Amino acid sequence: MQLDDSLNAHQLAQSALLVNARRIVVKVGSSLVTNEGRGLDEEAIGQWSQQLAALVKGGRELIMVSSGAVAEGMKRLGWTVRPKEINELQAAAAVGQMGLVQMYETKLRERGVGSAQVLLTHADLADRERYLNARSTLLTLLQLGVVPVINENDTVVNDEIKFGDNDTLGALVANLVEADALVILTDQNGLYTADPRRDPSATFVHVARAGDPQLELMAGGAGSGIGKGGMLTKILAAKRAAGSGASTVIAWGREPQVLLRLCQGEAIGTCLLAQTPKNQARKRWMADHLQLRGSVCVDAGAVDKIVGEGKSLLPIGMTAVDGDFSRGDVIAVRDAHGQEIARGLTNYASSEARLICRKASSDFERLLGYVAEPEMIHRDNMVLSRS
Repeated sequence: MQLDDSLNAHQLAQSALLVNARRIVVKVGSSLVTNEGRGLDEEAIGQWSQQLAALVKGGRELIMVSSGAVAEGMKRLGWTVRPKEINELQAAAAVGQMGLVQMYETKLRERGVGSAQVLLTHADLADRERYLNARSTLLTLLQLGVVPVINENDTVVNDEIKFGDNDTLGALVANLVEADALVILTDQNGLYTADPRRDPSATFVHVARAGDPQLELMAGGAGSGIGKGGMLTKILAAKRAAGSGASTVIAWGREPQVLLRLCQGEAIGTCLLAQTPKNQARKRWMADHLQLRGSVCVDAGAVDKIVGEGKSLLPIGMTAVDGDFSRGDVIAVRDAHGQEIARGLTNYASSEARLICRKASSDFERLLGYVAEPEMIHRDNMVLSRS
């Protein structure tokens, strides 16, 4: 693939990417949040919060993935060198997380927007139930107009479950909530063809394709002793985010009004474009699922709603449940003749589906003791098997 450093191409890419983006994940690194380890930068966090609040009030959905807990904890504990022992890192995170969350809460609340703390580990996203629970929680917060502030749960991680850097966490969150875009704010302007501090011939990359192998060859190591990431982790994060159709912008975090200007279509930083649109990426994944754990049969009315009107599958339209599946599995939807008409992610396990088959959502709590979703399969999590 060929890199495209044309400014005009970059402007067009930015406009298409963020002007129309409704759900955006923003990741900001430790060196920015803590002013190179000198403690939480109240002014910077205030500026980002002001922009987040303005975008939320304008109808966007924003998630902030913020590093800084360990760095703030180091400052509060009087440590000048990042510890290597996991228990010391966990202690620093526990101390620093208090101040980090309080700062975001204060700055966002001052601007009339609520915030929520969400701490994640890799195990949360590797386990199906915890993955779906985290997704449901985040989507509910976004619907309520709240800005989730996410960090890795450093107080409980170990070498087996830690993300390793919050660039990766930002990409995983973008995949989790099916974000339209990932914005990585860093202490550099974006990506160069080489390290500009060492190579004066290095040129700036305005736009490229996420996942282009050339990008990984260009990227160097970690940029500072405060955080764990470098440009390479950002390149790999963009590649990961592109898997679910989210494009990525890497930009300088101290650029004035950077988030607002990006969302207005201004060309700032490096734009790494996903090659597959968000909806197509998700539906292709479901369509290509070879091993289905089960299926549900539906009546003619449900077939009309799903195929003819693009509606969700409600349990009241189901006539039978086959197989042994769990919440979050991909299952088939079949008509009365056994023909597959669609497939998608189920909100209920097979044992629960049998209880709510032919039942209205108002009966779910009585039958199950809780209500996860009114739909068996939401239309956003479904792909048709025939035209």
